[in-house]
Amino acid sequence: MRHRGGKRRRVEPKPFVILCALVTGLGLLVLVFRPLENAPRTAVPFARASEINGSSSDGGTSVVAFQRVGRKACKTVEEMGEDFGRGVGRESLRVRKIIENHFVANGASIVRDWPPEKFCRHGFVLGKTSEAGFGNEMYKVLTAAALSVMLNRSLIIGQTRGKYPFGDYISYSNFTFTVKEIKHLWRHKGCESKYGRGLVMRIDDFSKPVESNVLCSNWKKWKQPIIWFQGTTDSVPAQFFLKNIHSQMRTAAFDLFGDPQVPGLRPNVFGELMRVLISPSEDVEAAVNWAIGGGENPDISVHMRMLMNRSGRAVQAVLRCLKKAIRSQHLMSARPKVVLVSDTPAVVKSIMSMSNISEFSEVLHFDHAQFRGSMSKGLRISDFRRKDWGSAPRWVAFVDFFLASRAKYAVISGAHRRVGTTYAQLIAALAAAYNLGDKSGSKLVFFSSFQSNLLSDGLRNQGGWGHVWNRYAGPLSCRNQANQCAFTPVLPSAWWDGLWQSPIPRDINRLASYGVRLSGLGTIDGNSLKNHCKKKKNVVRTITFKM
Repeated sequence: MRHRGGKRRRVEPKPFVILCALVTGLGLLVLVFRPLENAPRTAVPFARASEINGSSSDGGTSVVAFQRVGRKACKTVEEMGEDFGRGVGRESLRVRKIIENHFVANGASIVRDWPPEKFCRHGFVLGKTSEAGFGNEMYKVLTAAALSVMLNRSLIIGQTRGKYPFGDYISYSNFTFTVKEIKHLWRHKGCESKYGRGLVMRIDDFSKPVESNVLCSNWKKWKQPIIWFQGTTDSVPAQFFLKNIHSQMRTAAFDLFGDPQVPGLRPNVFGELMRVLISPSEDVEAAVNWAIGGGENPDISVHMRMLMNRSGRAVQAVLRCLKKAIRSQHLMSARPKVVLVSDTPAVVKSIMSMSNISEFSEVLHFDHAQFRGSMSKGLRISDFRRKDWGSAPRWVAFVDFFLASRAKYAVISGAHRRVGTTYAQLIAALAAAYNLGDKSGSKLVFFSSFQSNLLSDGLRNQGGWGHVWNRYAGPLSCRNQANQCAFTPVLPSAWWDGLWQSPIPRDINRLASYGVRLSGLGTIDGNSLKNHCKKKKNVVRTITFKM
């Protein structure tokens, strides 16, 4: 017998339950529609994983893949630079040994005394400059030096009218040859007459991507006695060999420059090369010592690239950065010695007179008008490239360079437009090399100071091919940033393998001319490069020296 209950009463929802449901719904809506910019600062947007393309007989080219794992799509310069505050002492010490051993074994003082048969089989790399801007021209010599290490050849430094590049201001070590000496030794040892080996130089011009073999050829197999790698005005060309399609070249580049996928742990290659190869001339050294005035070397150097501009924003930003450097290096208890260097002397005077910098530091500056050394006599101020190089005599830039590279704890780069130019890079690199102990890491760190108006479009305007932040200038750089004081790599990247590196369209187009298909986030199509190299015409430009 089925029993039916009475008619059920409808239960009305409690007001409290309705309120809870509304609050929960609103909370979910807020979470769903919250803008990405408000995501936590620690969120990581992309994880990169290397995929090796195994189709190449040389081991393949590394292709970087991206996977979205977070919500924040950009970082500030300070966030991008966090990895560069740790120092790279161990890697730099490793490379120091490689460089020292190379020049001991292949230096001119050893090689010139080799027996004829051995000498005539040996190879050389030429580094030649035109004495334009110091940073760009010095990179030509340093790139040749790096290539000599990678190829196990000796280094030649080209002379102009019998003088070394910047020879009045820079002294070169006895590890290097000149072309004149090589020609003499080639004749004297009978390389051509006895062994049938003419003195031929092969030229590859990096500035002509259609012709350059920087990515497609195995330079270790080149038979010409001398190689001249032209157009190498920054840190980029030597590091292009990291993506060469031949495993021998990639391995040689990797041994010297480290892993490009870990920018924060790469060695100070160019600083270590300068430490071995160059030093200030006696006159420049005297001017540096005069500026220091006896006592300890400076603690911090500040370089301002102002192009005759007197930007108050740049000054305020660099002062903030100076205070950060003092704190980070634990110099608050002392009154650190700070060197100010600029292509625009008026900015130095402005910093010294308008700010309170002297309250927390001892300020040094090389005033060439007060200097009475031998270089100051009879030298007129030239208007040649005055806006670019500044109003001071040319030799002052070399005094400033070696003075700033004496810094023990920090180098700061500030600018009216572009921060971390080649000149500032080399100051920081040499200072870091000077401060690297035999068993300990360098205490020195490199900072970049940005005023907010330089970052309205992120780092996009830092588009100089060889400038230190160029590889971070793409879409992963946040727009409308406040003033930034960022830890900076002493070895600028040439590729976009790092987690937060991304290219601008101009660089994507430029890489295409070398046969590299670069994505908007910096990944490389390895197969495309190999196909390009297979189709590419092999251009061989040579010069034969008459004996």
